[in-house]
Amino acid sequence: MHRLRTPFGRDVKVAVLGLTNPGIAIWDKANVQGKMTFPGLEEQAAKWVPRLRSMGADVVIVSAHSGSSGTSSYGDQLPYIENAAGLVAEQVPGIDAILVGHAHTEIPEYFVTNKKTGKQVVLSEPLKWGQRLTLFDFELVWAKGCWKVEKVGAKVLNSNTVEEDPKITKLLVDEHEKVVAYVNQVIGTNAAEMTSVEAPYKDVPIIDLINHIQADTVRQALAGTEHASLPVLSQAACFSRSARIPAGEVTIRDVAGLYVFENTLEARLMTGAQMKAYLEFSANYFVQTAPDAPVDPAKLTNANGTPDYNYDVVSGLAYEIDIAKPAGSRVTNVRFEGQPLVDDAKFVFAVNNYRANGGGNFPHVAASRLLWSNSDEIRNTMIAWVKAKGSVDPAEFAAVDWKLTRNGTPVF
Repeated sequence: MHRLRTPFGRDVKVAVLGLTNPGIAIWDKANVQGKMTFPGLEEQAAKWVPRLRSMGADVVIVSAHSGSSGTSSYGDQLPYIENAAGLVAEQVPGIDAILVGHAHTEIPEYFVTNKKTGKQVVLSEPLKWGQRLTLFDFELVWAKGCWKVEKVGAKVLNSNTVEEDPKITKLLVDEHEKVVAYVNQVIGTNAAEMTSVEAPYKDVPIIDLINHIQADTVRQALAGTEHASLPVLSQAACFSRSARIPAGEVTIRDVAGLYVFENTLEARLMTGAQMKAYLEFSANYFVQTAPDAPVDPAKLTNANGTPDYNYDVVSGLAYEIDIAKPAGSRVTNVRFEGQPLVDDAKFVFAVNNYRANGGGNFPHVAASRLLWSNSDEIRNTMIAWVKAKGSVDPAEFAAVDWKLTRNGTPVF
């Protein structure tokens, strides 16, 4: 509870309630299972908002690590909605504004009507990584011995338009210089520039690099075990469409910018049939496009709000995705080592812990047998791999293993 002084001698009490989404029980399973529980946001808001009001709060703001879409990327693995901020505004009376975060989208101002009171609740999401700042603007009136919120608005501001605060920069200068020096370390060389600009709809070398490193790491980890002879497949997603590894010197910054999340690596046992289902689910990412319709790459992806990080490319298999077909029947001509993929074939699947624990609700992987896991972040594994090799050459690992088609005709 925060007390704000006013020139009228009547303080305004502002309460901020923090809520987080239950997906943590899945993506951070190794650290929280058996130790913490994560109920639904609506349930917790309904419990705490009345308490805050009873304590004298004039304004109630919810800070929610949860998107606003009312959807979940975990299917029926959890009994609660992941992106529930909009539902909280709709179902729980007594909230004036909700600061939204988690979906990595930009929502300057979005109003939801509370079903019980008819009151408008404003939501705002300031993109991601501190690129934006949400500014809520409250208009209050003094009536019947207390403050009442009469109107609330919101907007987002660009962080890079604000001058640095010299007091803050002075406090952080030593740490900042250490970080800059670290990320600018040269760890190797690259034979040809690689970018992720076309990664959402084309098989590009920069994503192949992730899969190549993951598969190589898993092979080394399983050497000498009973599963050492099994072929290794690997999954990777385009986390950033602006990732770039230049030709010439490669820095830690270049590699870290390709893998921006703190995921760790696991090896799971999968069958050919399960991999086909996995690929089919991943192909839901594309918008169905008629065979004779023009193709606009900017409108081809993110069907039904699927984020880029929930479209997986799988290396070690060759396959086509027919975007003229409806979701659920798109993946065709799946091959392993030039031959049609058989259902009972066994594979080691190099996969990040978010996906392995059920993130994105991809089929089979969460229930599959765990063969190996690593506590080191994948981006650190990639940095160490490049440093150990000393040089990167896309010609050694890049290949066009998947492509988009329409009735068998390549789209690009």
